[in-house]
Amino acid sequence: MPNRSTAIALLAAVASFGAVAVRPAAAHVDYVTEDSGDPVDALAFLVEVLSDPFNAAVFGGSGLVVIAGIAAYLWVRPTIRDVVVLREKLVGYGDLVPWMLRLSIGLPLVGAGFQGYLFAPTLTFETASSPLLRVLFIGIGFCVLFGLATRIVSAIGLLTFAWVLLAVDPGVVIAMEYVPVLLALFVLGGGRPSADDMLLAVASTPGTYYGRIDPVHHLKAFLDGSMAPLREYVPTLLRVGMGVTFVYLGLIQKLADPARGLLVVEKYDLTAVVPVDPGLWVVGAGLTEIAVGLALIAGFFTRGAAAVSFVLFTTTLFGLPDDPVLAHVALFGLASAVFTLGSGPLSFDRWFGRPALDEGESVIPAD
Repeated sequence: MPNRSTAIALLAAVASFGAVAVRPAAAHVDYVTEDSGDPVDALAFLVEVLSDPFNAAVFGGSGLVVIAGIAAYLWVRPTIRDVVVLREKLVGYGDLVPWMLRLSIGLPLVGAGFQGYLFAPTLTFETASSPLLRVLFIGIGFCVLFGLATRIVSAIGLLTFAWVLLAVDPGVVIAMEYVPVLLALFVLGGGRPSADDMLLAVASTPGTYYGRIDPVHHLKAFLDGSMAPLREYVPTLLRVGMGVTFVYLGLIQKLADPARGLLVVEKYDLTAVVPVDPGLWVVGAGLTEIAVGLALIAGFFTRGAAAVSFVLFTTTLFGLPDDPVLAHVALFGLASAVFTLGSGPLSFDRWFGRPALDEGESVIPAD
């Protein structure tokens, strides 16, 4: 396809943040722990946990059950009418995806501006001494939220994220979920409902006062046309971005830094909820997040992986009372969009799955 190289470049932009992320740092556990705890050798910790007979039986048994279930499904490939109807219904929600994405990052960005942090609550700044940063984040958030100059503002948001990453603190990768959402909005625009859509309708109508002074509605029409070939890759972009985020959370936050994970288990007395070894909690959570992330990157049972991610987000956020919910709203929006759109091109589901419609999964209609 003529625009495949451009689409792959967009996906590479998301994957590059994953490469930056592979370093000894903590991810979202920073939101609920104040220190890193006593140093723990990650490899020795993993070997110790998995060498326990009970832990090995739990991981081995559950892994075999999951693999056997997936293998049986792929062998039989049953047509479950309920699933087919659900997928076809979700395809009709494609035009609402930009709205989902705008809400999911608009609210957190406004919150970041008022509370004084750079994308992630761990990267704070003094609002009194940095009023321009405060105005920048609040302005980006409100414009995205209302869908005003969406593509321009999304580009500003991406440049701001890159500036924080390269010049301020590489730790902003813990909020890397903003990257695929902003890239998707740059491709899709504001969608419906949005200020862009309303103003375009007014500006395009002959005889309107706004149409006489509006300088940008022709630019929006041009951008809609130029971005049209990339729209089909938006589902791929979102699931890969979400998958990289999950792999980061599982690998770097938990498996590479088990000390912080153990602190979370101790702080919230999670062994009282499920009475198992604390190490089993940490390793199990890490491996689960990595597995979900890899499934999303490969586009393997994509909607199922997105549904599992909802469960993980919900139990984490509402089970840990002092975890900042606002900082995770983008992940909920990302999961909602992936569940709605499915895998998109360049995926296992598209190559080997059973499409809901003859023309394929996940159609995002043009504005």
